[in-house]
Amino acid sequence: MGIRENEEKIIKDFQNLQTWEDKYKYIIDLGKELNEFPEEYRTDKYKIKGCQSQVWLHADFKDGKIYFQADSDAMIVKGLASMLLKVYSGHCPSEILSSPPEFLKEIGISQHLSPTRNNGLSSMLKQIQMYALAFKTLENKKSK
Repeated sequence: MGIRENEEKIIKDFQNLQTWEDKYKYIIDLGKELNEFPEEYRTDKYKIKGCQSQVWLHADFKDGKIYFQADSDAMIVKGLASMLLKVYSGHCPSEILSSPPEFLKEIGISQHLSPTRNNGLSSMLKQIQMYALAFKTLENKKSK
């Protein structure tokens, strides 16, 4: 499935939920689906700056695709991280870089998060894009 298809699934899931209380529960449930985060990556090197809660993001580059792992000590933030991973993990750097997170606007999440959580979400997105840019650069160097 491509990034847009992943986004469409999340949009559809959000549209099926009536209240923001239900949508928050959905986000929390997404966080519970995250794989166990390896302790070796729970360091400052992988910590997202700009988040009020603690958030770690690690990326592996295999066969031209980026695979992300994330964790947080806050359930909502963990769910937001899981949502981003569902959209972007397992895709090539170029696809990630050419896919702005329009789905976040479509589900209206920013109006329902505190300013600090919005900053954290933006910081996670920036870090995902930074990984994609770094791996794309690495890939370009290898192909020359």
